[in-house]
Amino acid sequence: MPFDIDPRLLRAFTAVAEELHFTRAAARLYVAQQALSRDIRRLEREVGTALFVRTTRQVALTADGERLLPYARRVLSAHEDLAAAFRPVPERPLLVDVGVPIGTAHRVLEDARERVPDSCELVARFHSGLTGAAAELAAGRLDVSFGRYAGLPPAVRSGLAHQPVRLEPMAVLLREDHPLAARPEVPLAELVGETLYAAAGNPQTEEWTELAARLFAGRGIAMAEPFPEIEGSREFVRVVRKRGWSVLASVEFIDVPGMVLRPVVDPVPLSPLSMVWRRDLHHPGLTALRAAVHELARKNEWLTVPEDAWLPREDAAAMGVSVGEGEGEGEGEGVRGR
Repeated sequence: MPFDIDPRLLRAFTAVAEELHFTRAAARLYVAQQALSRDIRRLEREVGTALFVRTTRQVALTADGERLLPYARRVLSAHEDLAAAFRPVPERPLLVDVGVPIGTAHRVLEDARERVPDSCELVARFHSGLTGAAAELAAGRLDVSFGRYAGLPPAVRSGLAHQPVRLEPMAVLLREDHPLAARPEVPLAELVGETLYAAAGNPQTEEWTELAARLFAGRGIAMAEPFPEIEGSREFVRVVRKRGWSVLASVEFIDVPGMVLRPVVDPVPLSPLSMVWRRDLHHPGLTALRAAVHELARKNEWLTVPEDAWLPREDAAAMGVSVGEGEGEGEGEGVRGR
């Protein structure tokens, strides 16, 4: 009796012994029936005895086949235990907050998923607001989020790391019958007298509301009154349509029936989007996300500052971009690109 029987032969034998049918056993092992028959004949040669009695109607185990079966099962079980002992431990799922299932953050997530093996799971969460996410990141209940990093308090930023992703041009969401809806672009000066919703009253998105307040300051644009947090895109659409709001947004935004999205120009206000995580986080999913950000930002020129742009100075510094030393923009002291 040899002592180096190939486990594949034992696996073939066990499948036939349990199925007592070569066609079913071959299907179970995802091999051709001819290959399975060859493996059984080879095993019989190695052990020096017939293991099956074959007729045109049935397959049955011989006495030696009956004797071999429990040994074969124990060997295969030990073989699987050995493989499992040295199999890489699957990484825990990485929880990534992308806000909504469209736009920049979601594109980064989809690209990163193509870079990791199936054993590495990147799980999406659809909550908005980096202010709220920062607390979840610090507590370890969330791994990665996206948003305006410079809008977080310094004490919060000290425990977080970030990677600039994109300078997203802002846009305004208008009712289809709004006087400005017919324009392909909306000059910022044309929004004088308008009231725009910018998530005031939502404690999860304070960094976005504060950015909007800087943009509106000194321009005659009013902030819509505070409103409780609106969770989920369907509820957002319902509330916006019911209240008839115009909304400050970015150029990649969810569709709202009966409303149109128009880029804001002269200047182009920029929303600085970073990917943010805990400083002590190490995970292959994070490595893939960072590589995706690097490649997508390079390919799409996401960090290029338009000639006529508005961006607060501290945001420009956090994003690692240069802007012109233009005239300060109201209380927000935004600067204009050149």
